[in-house]
Amino acid sequence: MRHALLCLSLLAFATPCIAQEEIGLASPEAVTRSGLLQHILPRFSLKTGIRVVADPAGPMRLVVEGDGTRVFRQGDTVYLLQIGAEPRQERFRDWMQSEIGQRTIESFTPADGPAFVALRDETASEETVDFEGDAALGAKLAQGKCGRCHVTGAENRMKGIGSTPSFAVLRSLPDWDARFQQFYVLRPHPAFTQIPGVTAPFDAERPPPIHPVTVTIEELEAILAFVAATGAADLGAPLIVK
Repeated sequence: MRHALLCLSLLAFATPCIAQEEIGLASPEAVTRSGLLQHILPRFSLKTGIRVVADPAGPMRLVVEGDGTRVFRQGDTVYLLQIGAEPRQERFRDWMQSEIGQRTIESFTPADGPAFVALRDETASEETVDFEGDAALGAKLAQGKCGRCHVTGAENRMKGIGSTPSFAVLRSLPDWDARFQQFYVLRPHPAFTQIPGVTAPFDAERPPPIHPVTVTIEELEAILAFVAATGAADLGAPLIVK
């Protein structure tokens, strides 16, 4: 009886681990050494909740020869992604081909060698903007974490910094989703923003100029859901000077 209860307890604890099983990605030594994977994989997880890790024996592979989807090049070397017929792996391929995935690849600066250039498969479909976070929670988080600089809604419409665009103005831009998903790499945010598991710790010799802002992946997903539901500002027709 005690043995049976122990087995049931182990199964109860094991189930969440199976649900969150990570996917391995194998790559050539040049890509692994460059640090590109450490840059893009946490950001994919941030967007999708699917954990991909560098693994020489992983089911997904970056290769320079054979079949696969062309995803990026460095210099004259073109890298292809090989995946299996599994929805999470297909999601990773689609993200690599999407605008946000391409921006993420090209925002990385390797220590040695030329920059990586994203390549798009002409047959790939654009990834849809779909954020599943708690929008109501996101509204509160946006005001608390972003409201000292941005007007995030009616609650703080008389606050914020005048030269800083409001969330409604940012929402009106065609690439608003890319801007919000990667805000922490856009100036001035890297100087004072931390996302555990994604951004590197602050340099001890260069502390944040203001009180730092820490945002978890779950909190950012909620903020993205709030922004997606926010109405865009009507900026009016462009002024034509004759």
